[in-house]
Amino acid sequence: MSAAAPTLRAHLPFKHPNGGPHDRELCEHVRPRDWRNPQPRDPYHLLVIGAGPAGLTAARGAAALGAKVALIERDLLGGGCLNYGCVPSKPLIRTSRVYADMRDAVNYGARPPNDIRVDFPMAMERMRRIRARLGRVDSAERLAAAGIDVYFGTARFVSGDAVDVDGTRLRFRKALIATGSRSMLPSIPGLAEAGFLTNETVFDLTVPPSSLLVIGGGPVGCELAQAFARFGIRTVIVHSAPLFLPKEERDAAQMVSEALARDGVEVHLNTKAVVVRVEGGLKCVETINDGNVATICVDQILTGIGRVPAVGGLDLEAAGVAYDDDAGVQVDDFLRTTNRRIYAAGDVCLEHQFTDTADASARIVVRNALLLGRSRVSALTIPWCTYTDPEIAHVGLYVRQARERGIPVKTYTVPMHEVDRAIADGEEHGFVKLHVRDGTDRILGATVVARHAGEMINGISLAMVAGIGLRTVAQVIHTYPTQANAIRMAANAYMASRRSPWLRWLLRRWVSR
Repeated sequence: MSAAAPTLRAHLPFKHPNGGPHDRELCEHVRPRDWRNPQPRDPYHLLVIGAGPAGLTAARGAAALGAKVALIERDLLGGGCLNYGCVPSKPLIRTSRVYADMRDAVNYGARPPNDIRVDFPMAMERMRRIRARLGRVDSAERLAAAGIDVYFGTARFVSGDAVDVDGTRLRFRKALIATGSRSMLPSIPGLAEAGFLTNETVFDLTVPPSSLLVIGGGPVGCELAQAFARFGIRTVIVHSAPLFLPKEERDAAQMVSEALARDGVEVHLNTKAVVVRVEGGLKCVETINDGNVATICVDQILTGIGRVPAVGGLDLEAAGVAYDDDAGVQVDDFLRTTNRRIYAAGDVCLEHQFTDTADASARIVVRNALLLGRSRVSALTIPWCTYTDPEIAHVGLYVRQARERGIPVKTYTVPMHEVDRAIADGEEHGFVKLHVRDGTDRILGATVVARHAGEMINGISLAMVAGIGLRTVAQVIHTYPTQANAIRMAANAYMASRRSPWLRWLLRRWVSR
C-alpha cells in the first residue's frame, strides 16, 4: 500500500479562472466557486465518497428512498466520464469521422471538397460546449435540490464509521467508496521531463500538435490515435503487444489495426518506448522492436496504457478497509469491503471500468446497503465498446473463456460485407459473432465489429439478460435494411444448422408428397 498518488485532474482548463466560456459554465455546474458545504446531518444513512457515475447514481438512488445522503467530491462532480472521459472524447471522435467521410466522399458517389480545412479549435470548442451542456445534469444545485448534502473537499477515514472532510467530521451508518480510477503513468526515463498528455489533459488542447506519439494500444490509445490522424495530424502509435486491444478476439483486434493504418496512423506493434529526450524543441522517443532501435520525434506524446483504481489519500487503514494499489478496494460479491459498514462500486474496485458498469454496481450497493438486498455483482451481464471506426463491442464470454470453463461452444459469424445496409452505407468492415452453448440456442457471448457496434450489441445484451435464445431471435422481425439485421442473419444460420440431413430429407418428402 502506498501513499496518495498524484492526480492530474487539477490541470483541467475550467479550473483556471481564465478558462473559456463553456469551461466556466461547466465549472459553475460541477464545482461552483461560491459553494458552501452544508452543516452535517449525521449520522448519514449513506455517505458517498466520489461523485463520478457510481457515486452520483448511489446518492440519487438513496435520496429517492428518503435516506440522509452525503456526497463528497474533492474535485469535479461528474468524475472522469463527464470531465475527461466518455463525454469529451465522443464529440471529438464524431468530428474526426466527419473529416474522414469528406475525404472518402468519392466512394459515396459525391465529389470531395476541393480544400478540406481542419478546424481543430472549432472541434474542441464544440466538445467543450457539449460537455458544459451535459454537466447541467450533474450540477451541485440539482443534487442539493434532490436532498443530497454535497461537500467539496478531501475525504479521509478517521474511523470505521466516520470521515473527515477538510476539518469537518461526518458520521455514517453506511458508506460507499466510489473514487473511480486515474491514468496509469508509464515509467519511461525522460518522459516526465519532456512532458506528456493523458486522457485527463489531452482535452485541454486548443491548438493541434503538429505530430503526436501515442503510447499504448488499449481503447483510449486506439480511439484517440485514430481521431487525431483523421484531423490530419501525423500520428504514431506504439504498443508493446503483437495486437491492439489484447482482451478482444484476434480478428477483431486485427481489424482495428488495419483501420488505423487506413487512416494514416503509423502503427508500431511489438514495440516499446524506452527513453525520451528533447531535441530541437521536439520530443524524441527511442523505441525497441525485436532488438532494433529507432527514434521517433514528435511535437506531443499521449500516454494511454490504462487506468488504476484511485485509492490514495483515503486513509482506508483507519476504517479497516483492505485494498491493493493495482486491484483497488477489496470487495465481496455483494460489494461489501472488509468493513461491513462500507461498500465500494465502480472503477475503484471492479475489473470492468465502464460507466454503465459503475452505474449498475452503485444500484447494487443501494439495494444491499439500505434495503437488505442480496444482489450480486457476478450476476451482471456487462457489455462494452471501443469507439474506433469500426467500433468493437462485446458482451458475455469469449470462446477462450468458455473453453477454459469446459463449456462447449458453437459460433455463428456474419461478415458485414454480406449485410445489405452495410453495403449501401459503404461500411463493410466488420462482422457479428454469436457464441452459443453447443447443442442449445443459449447465447454465451457476442462480438460485433461495425461502425455502429455499440448500438448493435444492446439487443444481444437484452436477449442474454432475458434468457432469450437464438430460436426466438430468429423469429423477431427486424426492420429492413439495417445493419442490425446481421444479428438476425446469425440467428438464421443457427436455425439452418439445426436441420440435420435426416430432417431435411423428411421435410422434402413431406413437401413433395
